[in-house]
Amino acid sequence: MNKRITVVYLEMTNRADFWPSGRTEPSLSVVRAKIPCPELNQFLYSAVGSQWTWHARRSWDYAKWLAYLAREELQTWVGYVAGTPVGYFELERAGSDVEIAYFGLLPAFVGRGLGGPLLSMAIERAWNMDAKRVWVHTCDLDHPAALQNYQARGFHVYKSEQRNEILPDARLEPWPGAGLLVGT
Repeated sequence: MNKRITVVYLEMTNRADFWPSGRTEPSLSVVRAKIPCPELNQFLYSAVGSQWTWHARRSWDYAKWLAYLAREELQTWVGYVAGTPVGYFELERAGSDVEIAYFGLLPAFVGRGLGGPLLSMAIERAWNMDAKRVWVHTCDLDHPAALQNYQARGFHVYKSEQRNEILPDARLEPWPGAGLLVGT
């Protein structure tokens, strides 16, 4: 299916523009995955992105994932609450720029107030990579509150564009019923 989507590019060019989330989640921690692990990143990409029709990496094989992850300029960080992964972000350095290449929460943790704190952790780590500029893009295939969350943290829109995207005909799911957290 062909769909026209809007892509919005945002940047932060001064660390002083960063407004950390006022909401804190004391049990939220992030750990950097220092060993390239295609299984982990493929899981996170699919689990987070399936509800938003992230599809660009769905066809990647093990070798492609490994080549992508083994680069020095890429970092993967996983957010945890009570030992359970709740989301992740990928940071990619290009010169003095750091892109938040991917960011999101697993479906069972959306709407629990973790997006702002996890994004704050992503931005802090991006600036800690000696960035002169931190940037991110979002589109119609992301959570409806993504743009608002980025702007609330201090990002400013520097470009917006429309493009055609060929989407899968069926809704993507890691498995039927994904997003239901047992015991909550």
